[in-house]
Amino acid sequence: MRSLDPRVRYVWVTQALLTAAVLGAIVGGIAYAVERLLWPGVVVFALFGLVSVLLAVARYRIWRYQVRTDSLFLDRGVFTRVRTVVPYVRIQHVDANRGPVERGAGLATVVVYTAGSRGADVTIPGLTPEDAEELQERLKRLAIVAEGEDAV
Repeated sequence: MRSLDPRVRYVWVTQALLTAAVLGAIVGGIAYAVERLLWPGVVVFALFGLVSVLLAVARYRIWRYQVRTDSLFLDRGVFTRVRTVVPYVRIQHVDANRGPVERGAGLATVVVYTAGSRGADVTIPGLTPEDAEELQERLKRLAIVAEGEDAV
């Protein structure tokens, strides 16, 4: 089983704190407009930020993936544990992408799109760009072997 790059914790915390700042600003703006109070926005930011930081640490500790001989296996989830098995024969295509926060941390995400119902894709965050490219190519090769030359 492989874990994610430790820097992904900073990505998750940064994204959560940005969301907390927006929520705090909205609540603070409404509270200020209605009652001329600023503290509700600060409280929302602090509480949401604290919970988000704790969840990011817990999420990192649990997140694992493994490239098996016949499938990709993912184990993740803080409150609800999710174990996903993706047979290579179900893989349609694989993307590697990097959002602005990930680029700043030097990380990338691999998204594996599978045949099946709508939204049938799995995401592996917190990889170095090199690891993401290598995983993308490896999954592509394994899908081709599993299905034939037209698989990916």
